[in-house]
Parts: sequence; C-alpha cells; structure tokens
Amino acid sequence: MQFGTFLKKTTSVVFFFGLPLMGICQTPPGIGEFYSASGEVNRWYFSLSDMVLVLGAISGMLGGLRVYANWQSGKHHIDAQVMGWFFSCLFLSILGAVLKALFGIH
Repeated sequence: MQFGTFLKKTTSVVFFFGLPLMGICQTPPGIGEFYSASGEVNRWYFSLSDMVLVLGAISGMLGGLRVYANWQSGKHHIDAQVMGWFFSCLFLSILGAVLKALFGIH
C-alpha cells in the first residue's frame, strides 16, 4: 500500500518538474518562419530604401522645375510651394532613417 502511494507521488513530481524541461527542449512553432521573414525584410529593405531615395530625388527635381516655371511666369508668391516640396523631400529622407531604426538594420 505504501509503495503505491510512493509511486503516485513520485510520478506526479517527475511529471510536474519534467514537463517544463520538455518544453524548453522544443522550439516553439513559428520561430523559423519569424527568422525567415526577418531575413526577407533585411533583403528587401535596401532595395526599397534606394527606391524611396530615387523617388524623392525625382520628386524634388520636378518640384524645383515647377517652382521655377511659376517664378518665370510671374507668380512670385511661391512660398507655399517651396515649403511643400522641401518638406516632402525631408520627410522621405527622415522616413528612411526611421525605418532603418525600426527594423534594426545597420
């Protein structure tokens, strides 16, 4: 009778203390996919950041040409246009740095 009680207690102790160890040994589901997605983000980030900078440069040149055309046509109240184009290019430049910090890409 005492052996049965000892066996039940031992089994329960081994089960409750062994269960966390079995959980530590296994890799949680989704970790491999997370590392794969992280690698994809790192690979795509550089090409996307270059594309954003090229779009910003093209946008800045078009904005400069538009402001120049308005100035030459006699519209001298172009302060709002200049500020709009300047801050849009500044936003694109800062966005690249923020995304780099967000994704932890060095």
